[in-house]
Amino acid sequence: MGATKNAFQPDYAVPPGWILDEMLEARSLSHAEFARRCGRSPKLVSDIVAGRAPVEPEKALQFEKVLGMDAGLWLNIEADYQLHLARKAEAARLERAVAWYRAFPVKDLVQRGCMPKPESEADGVGKLLGFFGVASVDAWSSRFSEACVAYRHSPTFKSSEQSLTAWLRMGEVQGEAQECAEFNEPRFKANLKAIRGLTVKTPAEFLPEMKRLCNESGVAFAVVPCFPKTALSGAARWLTPRKGLIQQSVRHLVNDHFWWTFFHEAAHLLLHSKKDVFVDEKGRDGTDIEREADEWAGSFLVPKPDWERFKAARPRSEAAVTSFARSHGIHPGIVVGMLQHEGVLPWDHLNRLKQKYRWN
Repeated sequence: MGATKNAFQPDYAVPPGWILDEMLEARSLSHAEFARRCGRSPKLVSDIVAGRAPVEPEKALQFEKVLGMDAGLWLNIEADYQLHLARKAEAARLERAVAWYRAFPVKDLVQRGCMPKPESEADGVGKLLGFFGVASVDAWSSRFSEACVAYRHSPTFKSSEQSLTAWLRMGEVQGEAQECAEFNEPRFKANLKAIRGLTVKTPAEFLPEMKRLCNESGVAFAVVPCFPKTALSGAARWLTPRKGLIQQSVRHLVNDHFWWTFFHEAAHLLLHSKKDVFVDEKGRDGTDIEREADEWAGSFLVPKPDWERFKAARPRSEAAVTSFARSHGIHPGIVVGMLQHEGVLPWDHLNRLKQKYRWN
């Protein structure tokens, strides 16, 4: 994930002009005479010797004829020298980006195998850019920071922008690695009904099947634990116009939160723009889009007329909740969470019906 193999990279390179100057001196050729034989100006030869002008293919062929040294060697020396200069300039740019780098959860990214352990902060900048798949901090800002604009302006959004983009990138990498059919909305809706029936199973049982059903509908599914300084629940976005992604943080270890988040993110893919990134966290600001996703998720889990009748009865017993959940083919913990969310039950009531998950 953005890592490159170790390779020998010398911290020096010989400019071709040095070699040219030594060869001219060994042959007792002046710069002016060499220039005359090549059909070039003395100033150009002086600039090449001083490193101010490069050895280009046409010049290399002329040098080959006059000095007998293969044109390819001249070009290789020039290429090595130019790469050396570029590496020096890149090292300086990376050094200037250290403050940017320090804001990211680098230790966590290394522990999760997302990037190799940096040898220095400047080296870490390069490795972090590799993880994001971009060449510069400006490119990172252009590609990833745009996804955070709406959330920076939300008074309820508290997550670190750097941790958020790192988390989103991890989901993106997982999603890109999954082979998916082209997105098919009717198939996705049908498969969501099958996934709804998995709510009564354990993670070991439902996760592989859930991923398969999503993939054959054109949706990647990724579970990525969130980083410190984030309160993320899930995200939905389009990796391509034909491939969606649902990403969950499993921040809460209870099944009602997991399943509500999943169907909420599915609603974003079905209802909202393919151009936006939908990130949901604790205490989100209740925009129309979020309310629409919540309403869709609730109605999908339990048909609205059935839910309104059940809610109006003010259920309080385990038996009532369990019977209602069984009649709709979902886990009773989800019903408890919905009742708590709507204020029918206190937050500490009937929690024993919820199923606790353990995530590796």
